[in-house]
Amino acid sequence: MLKGKNVVIGVCGGIAAYKVVEVVSRLRKLSANVFVVMTEHGTKFVTPLTFQSISHNPVYTDMFAVPDEWDIEHISLANRADIVLIAPATANVIGKIANGIADDMLTTTLLATKAPVVLAPAMNYNMYDNDIVQENISKLKNSGFYILEPEVGKMAEGSEGKGRLPEPSKIVDALTEILNQKKNMKDLNVLITAGPTKEAIDPVRFISNNSSGKMGYSIAGAAAKRGANVVLVSGPVDLTAPFGLKVIDVISADEMYDEVLKNYAIADVIIMSAAVADYKSSEIKQSKMKKNDENILVELVKNKDIAAEIGKIKDHRIHVGFAAETDDLIRNAKSKLEEKNFDMIAANDLTLDGAGFGCDTNIIKLINKNGGIIDLPLMTKDRAADIILDEVLKLMATKDDNK
Repeated sequence: MLKGKNVVIGVCGGIAAYKVVEVVSRLRKLSANVFVVMTEHGTKFVTPLTFQSISHNPVYTDMFAVPDEWDIEHISLANRADIVLIAPATANVIGKIANGIADDMLTTTLLATKAPVVLAPAMNYNMYDNDIVQENISKLKNSGFYILEPEVGKMAEGSEGKGRLPEPSKIVDALTEILNQKKNMKDLNVLITAGPTKEAIDPVRFISNNSSGKMGYSIAGAAAKRGANVVLVSGPVDLTAPFGLKVIDVISADEMYDEVLKNYAIADVIIMSAAVADYKSSEIKQSKMKKNDENILVELVKNKDIAAEIGKIKDHRIHVGFAAETDDLIRNAKSKLEEKNFDMIAANDLTLDGAGFGCDTNIIKLINKNGGIIDLPLMTKDRAADIILDEVLKLMATKDDNK
């Protein structure tokens, strides 16, 4: 499966470095070419000679070593790599990568490569849970890095928690899956909306909702990785845009409506995951409304229904919508599907733990025009995004067959 693939592995200074020896061995058995780069701290846990013996290739540790051939080694490795794995990825190296620091052979190679990079964090569970470490991991994830979640178990010091390096077989399976990923959306134009909108009442007050934008951003990132040309129209969110796509930032529903119409003509697929405010103030006060003892009345008027409007001019395009409900999930979602001319709708019950706004997970029912329902149990939004895109491709194939 990996014959001829060049896998560059960065080994950092963690006790789990011994597991990476088996990772190299398994990759070699799958006919991959493996090149190991070690940090100085990494060499304290496993010797370079061990990795050299298993990989059958020189091990790189010193950025300033005289090369055997006239070829700058970190550039040569970066260009040669089909995929790069960092295991164990320590808090120190994660922080360096997230902040663009390149002060050794491994980090300079990473900044120079165009290959997909997989990080397998492994550290004490308190370190892993540290807000700074999580912020760095999130930053890298949003920049297109693959993150293999650490496992829960006993740490080297005897305590238990989430921080163990995944087993070598799981790491190799993940690398194999990524390397064999099909660019099955190559050259498709995908338009995605995400996040909330804010409807101003006065200079300091607005109407909005709790949407974090995470589901839409996950779909946008997954589509870009599959080779799609992605335009993401985003309401105000606290997220870093995924790598390899165009982001258009908007605030109000009217702004989102305008940008969707501007980009609609060239789109093959439209995924409406934004939680657009249904109403806005009929008048935006130019000065802050002062608090007083009287009730303040704010007249609300309906916003344009973006999904319904583009549903009228749909033509050959695939339209996917979202329905976040608190009751009668299926009935309300099916009604929305029909009213807005969606091909498929992703419905989630906001009352369930792990579903809906702000979570990194979701529980979704995918309902299509024919009445078919696919139940997606609790899973990460990234995983749900991939399943949604798989279903979009099936819908496109069905339309092509019916032409």
